[in-house]
Amino acid sequence: MATCTRPRAGNRRRCRYGRFDRRFVIQHGGRDPIEQTRPTGNILDQFVKSRPTYNRNVPSQPTLTPAPRILGLDVGSRRIGLAVSDPLGITAQGLETIHRQNKRLDFAQLEKVIREYKVREIVVGYPLRMSGAEGVQAEKMQRFAEELRQLFQLPVHLWDERLSSAQANRLLRETEMSIKRRGQVVDQMAAVLILQSWMDARGG
Repeated sequence: MATCTRPRAGNRRRCRYGRFDRRFVIQHGGRDPIEQTRPTGNILDQFVKSRPTYNRNVPSQPTLTPAPRILGLDVGSRRIGLAVSDPLGITAQGLETIHRQNKRLDFAQLEKVIREYKVREIVVGYPLRMSGAEGVQAEKMQRFAEELRQLFQLPVHLWDERLSSAQANRLLRETEMSIKRRGQVVDQMAAVLILQSWMDARGG
């Protein structure tokens, strides 16, 4: 209930409202004395509007510039294993292996891949002997790399591949692939290892 004091001269009657007095005042057309003190509108909206805005023009996500794509090749007499760097230039990803026919058709397939992935550099596996000396196969890759440079006008790097094929076979043996399937992807895996090794060495 309300507790009121006697008005003095020139003053209005003062009351302290309880729960039931509040209801009485509202029913008789008065303004709720408690609601008069509550803020109007959505509290969250008022809070957000009152907060200072920082970094308003800063994008939520940074714009990443794609890295130039790099093509890795594991060149054999019958197949060419392919791998390409990912758009950020971090990992090597395998592509479909080229089954060699003749030089003209082989280069035509390579040109298609280079155009599709906008390749800017090529890494070719360099088959050195275990001693590190160059042999007949290494000389063939030197000539092959020079042909790539002349034809595509791109930088071509020779990279030691002595252990790539052995490592590819070891990794594939650890999977549940059939022998036939392993033979189909071993060149691709070797190209991935060659390119990834070159990228890691350059990045380090």
